[in-house]
Amino acid sequence: MGLSPLSGRRRFIAVPAGLALTVSLGLLPSASGALAKDDAPKDGPQLSYVVNTDAGASAVKKAKKAVKKADGTVVNAFKDIGVVVAHSKNPDFAAEVRAVKGIDSAGATRTAPIKTAATTDVGKPEYLNSAQQRRSAQSADSGEEPLESMQWALPQIKADQAHKVDQGSKDVTVAVIDTGVDDTHPDLAPNFAADKSANCVGGNADTSKGAWRPYADGSYHGTHVAGIIAAARNGQGIAGAAPGVSVSSIKVSEPGDSWFYTEAVVCAFMFAADKGVDITNNSYYVDPWMFTCTDDPDQQALVEAVTRSMKYAQGKGTAHVTSAGNSNFDLAAKTIKDDSSPNDSTPVEREIDPTVCPDLPTQVEGTISVSSTGSQKLKSYFSNYGSGQIDLAAPGGDGRYQTPDAPAKNGGILSTMPDGEYAFLQGTSMAGPYVAGVAALLKSKDSEVSPQELAWRLKAQAISTPCPEEYDPSGDGEFAAECVGTEHVNSFYGYGIVDAHKAVTK
Repeated sequence: MGLSPLSGRRRFIAVPAGLALTVSLGLLPSASGALAKDDAPKDGPQLSYVVNTDAGASAVKKAKKAVKKADGTVVNAFKDIGVVVAHSKNPDFAAEVRAVKGIDSAGATRTAPIKTAATTDVGKPEYLNSAQQRRSAQSADSGEEPLESMQWALPQIKADQAHKVDQGSKDVTVAVIDTGVDDTHPDLAPNFAADKSANCVGGNADTSKGAWRPYADGSYHGTHVAGIIAAARNGQGIAGAAPGVSVSSIKVSEPGDSWFYTEAVVCAFMFAADKGVDITNNSYYVDPWMFTCTDDPDQQALVEAVTRSMKYAQGKGTAHVTSAGNSNFDLAAKTIKDDSSPNDSTPVEREIDPTVCPDLPTQVEGTISVSSTGSQKLKSYFSNYGSGQIDLAAPGGDGRYQTPDAPAKNGGILSTMPDGEYAFLQGTSMAGPYVAGVAALLKSKDSEVSPQELAWRLKAQAISTPCPEEYDPSGDGEFAAECVGTEHVNSFYGYGIVDAHKAVTK
């Protein structure tokens, strides 16, 4: 799943052509080229596909005909970006459609059959019990939320100072593209935007009431992310980075395993753009490939479809914040070993070139990529990094090597959970939402700021954070990493730790 532990976000990568396809020849239609067409199974497993063509009604109509001719069924079509979502049991579907004139690319979005109906957090949540909540409430200063004394992250980004100036505007909406959000939580209900929420699983936006909520299978990730962004200052629980802005939910995770497949993610970006969402938060990578390689015909189609939908949204004024990932990868390295893909069937170890195989969506051009810091303002031991790959840093927690002062004590990030609960989690999944919240504060102050200028301002206002002299938190080299760059721009923190106070005062 795109949210799975020790996985996350990057800026661009590739696999030798055909290598990934050796994973499961029986499942990947593009691999069927190795078989004579007459020998191919007549009725393979049903897979989901994206088919890319020119934008516009005419080209999309021709693509739909190609889908049907190749024994496929059209699920949805986005004529503004020339992307068609389809299902088919034809093992040669992708190859047959790619052979049609006017089709740019086509590929399976998964390597396992569609089931009836991956994140970037690390470890299991640590829930607050009632005694902890009482003690925290007693230690809260006047004017603080009851659990705010345990939110060491707020002062790190100067959000506590910012909120005395401006808490953000309800007219600004941050969409949480994730596992769903429990909008009944008392800290989220005051700021929830149901009119900009949907369930995009499968590739079609379902806007029926409650469709955006998490499944009853423990899908807490999106609710935790939403609280970091916009938990209200209402005398209950915690405070978000932007407690006055609106937050919406666009659910994209499959039930059970929480896979984040291309068709759902494309649907989410298109829905966000057309609903006038200002900022999307993306704390995941697009399954099943941690790095999706453009020199493979199936994977190339996924990169193209996601990129088109993100660019479309940016053109509509929607900025994208992404989490960098939790594998302690140097995303600027010449090669990276990926032994977790495809994660929905049988992974195969492969060496990828990050300039050919991007980590979607974090390495799509124009996104704001975020690394994670702990309470001591050092890179979290798990956080990915890389020169030119990280834009900003923000608190994501590090409960292993960076413990905050009392009363916080827990090195994770405290936020909302389904059913009115609160818990600590850590990961770049938690860092990205702090940047999304600060971006919302900035957008609240200047409603005309474009996505590109929003990113520029966040970088210019960031708190410069120099490289540590040496980085080896475990002392045995397990998480050792080299930081390169200057005090103002480097591979660990990008342009620095995001600054909420400057967002509302500069």
